[in-house]
Amino acid sequence: MVSDVGDQRSRTHTWYPPAPDWEAMKRLSGVEYLRRAFGDETTRPPIAGLLGLRAARFEEGRAVFEAEPAEFHYNPIGTVHGGFAATLLDSAMSCAVHAACRPGQAYTTIEIKVNYVRPMTAGTGTVTCEGRTLAVGSRVATAEGRITDAQGRILAHGTATCLLVPLESPG
Repeated sequence: MVSDVGDQRSRTHTWYPPAPDWEAMKRLSGVEYLRRAFGDETTRPPIAGLLGLRAARFEEGRAVFEAEPAEFHYNPIGTVHGGFAATLLDSAMSCAVHAACRPGQAYTTIEIKVNYVRPMTAGTGTVTCEGRTLAVGSRVATAEGRITDAQGRILAHGTATCLLVPLESPG
């Protein structure tokens, strides 16, 4: 919720505690797990709510998210902070890798590269961020991603490298 009082603005954010379902991750494919994790408010990762990130599609090796850049994402020069785009890209690219994982397989991002093409503002409207795997090996996967506006113009694009590891329950 965002509210305005004169020139002052405020935003309230509510989330559920992060609760990865390790047992489900051991038995579900990456696509099945992602669909479950983003299935409702109680299972959605807190970062998604904080940024206003909505899962649009998960397919094997592909993840698509949507979001609306807002004034509360602004940097000191009056545009949306590059970290917003970087986080969207990291989410889409790494979830594309996750969507290629077998049951019992996990990943972690070890590197991302982001190229900023056009600025985003609160007037940009809904942006779509799509990640696709490029190569999935036994230990490393790479992915590419792009953020586009409603007219299909590229706002930012990037690549990611993820480490694939056998899933082990924390503890």
